[in-house]
Amino acid sequence: GSLSTLQFSYEEEVIDKCPPGQETLDPLESFNEVIFEPSIAMAILRLVHAAMLALTNKMASFKCTHAVVCRLPNSWRPRDGKEGSLDRARRQHEEYVKALRSVGLDVLEMPADELIPSCPYVEDCAIVCNGAALIAKPAAASRKRETEAIRAVLKKELNLYIMEVTDPNATLDGGDVLFTGREFFVGLSTNTNEGGAAAVASAFPEFPCTPIKLGDNCHLKNLISMAGPDVISVGSGESAQKLLKRIEREATFQYQKLTVSDDIAANVLYVNNVLLHRAKEEFPDSVKILEDRILYPRYALEFSELGSLSSCCLLIKKTKHMKNL
Repeated sequence: GSLSTLQFSYEEEVIDKCPPGQETLDPLESFNEVIFEPSIAMAILRLVHAAMLALTNKMASFKCTHAVVCRLPNSWRPRDGKEGSLDRARRQHEEYVKALRSVGLDVLEMPADELIPSCPYVEDCAIVCNGAALIAKPAAASRKRETEAIRAVLKKELNLYIMEVTDPNATLDGGDVLFTGREFFVGLSTNTNEGGAAAVASAFPEFPCTPIKLGDNCHLKNLISMAGPDVISVGSGESAQKLLKRIEREATFQYQKLTVSDDIAANVLYVNNVLLHRAKEEFPDSVKILEDRILYPRYALEFSELGSLSSCCLLIKKTKHMKNL
């Protein structure tokens, strides 16, 4: 697969060019006025229908009903090891939850756990897709308590089908798993190994799953994320661009790319046709690119204390039908 530069919105406007008074004409009759062979007109209509169905399927991958988040404990510390402001982090997290609710999500807020300073970073604890959840297996044994808490919420509160990583040598962080709506990419580093990638492939066999080696010790989604249906957001740094080239070589499907100036600003959340991204006050150059190129609704958030936007929530589409066993 190859990637092309994003040049337009997926929500393109349809311009009605019908003469006044003729807006309600049967589409097939309109075709027949120009194309006299009915079979040709019908073939065109079928192609249009197929294209609309394909777009609908892509959009469905980013339609969610619920989000799981966790409040910040007093023991919280920034992931980068730097000094941080707990009060500011809590204000930013509250605005984050407000944003998730504003796009139509039912947000489940887990209570803070003082024994787990990293408990707000719920993304690492599970991979959720098609009404099922694969519980992650972080390399740090200290995070087992986090995965147990997430497992309980996903099973008891949301009634999801729960799967486990069975390989004792596997490690898997949710922040290393990118679902494009069509396939999975799993970043390999000290956080996630090949056994973890194999667990994702086994859990969701209906989608291609490709392991991608990361150049340094970071999560894959710190450098790349989905900014829309078939739209990959990527940073302009060397590591991000190398990762993009690896994905371009290995991708089963074609994607458009949206390159922003700052790597961390490439981590966005596209859900329910709204793009959540970092604030202009934090990354003015990157946000200017988003303003110029993204035509669907956007929601800007300051997240300086907490890092990547995707790290603090699990997005879920609760369906009536359970994953087939």
